[in-house]
Amino acid sequence: MKGKLITIEGIDGSGKTTVAKILHEKIGNSILTAEPTDGWIGKMIKKAIDKRADGMTLALLFSADRNEHLKEIKKWLKEGKIVICDRYFDSTLAYQKEQLKFENAEKWLLNLQPFLIKPDLTILLKIEPKRAIERIKRKKVFFENEDFLESVQKNYLEMAKEEERFFVVDASKSIDEVVDDCLKEMRKRKII
Repeated sequence: MKGKLITIEGIDGSGKTTVAKILHEKIGNSILTAEPTDGWIGKMIKKAIDKRADGMTLALLFSADRNEHLKEIKKWLKEGKIVICDRYFDSTLAYQKEQLKFENAEKWLLNLQPFLIKPDLTILLKIEPKRAIERIKRKKVFFENEDFLESVQKNYLEMAKEEERFFVVDASKSIDEVVDDCLKEMRKRKII
């Protein structure tokens, strides 16, 4: 039995982590995971963000972390699990595309990831950047400002137009409504 990979995407403050946790609680046979991971490379990413590393350094670190993470994801999928991942490669594209200011940055990012597994469903939480920033209760990082997050969300929405695997949810709704919308879409796509 082959498992399913569900990714939860959106700008900071959109509710990804909360939605991922609730979906994991409601869906049997599921695994909850996230990027960056809690592994040693993931910890380096968190330090790199604190030190305001440039986009290329971050992209390379995310790629290395994802390479290690995919070893676990492949194992879980082989076991028939529904893997719910709080952020995945689409975050790298949406965020680093804004930080890498050179021609063909998106192609360069894609070439870093020849080992990717395409998600069965990507839930994109859409929200006004101003509202998302107001929701962030932890210490904010350098890229969490309205203009930057507006551009990142635009990148996400462009990706969503290109691929059917995306399901865009209005994240300004109540958490119960957002989760309900996600579960309905998963049933519709025969994931659960």
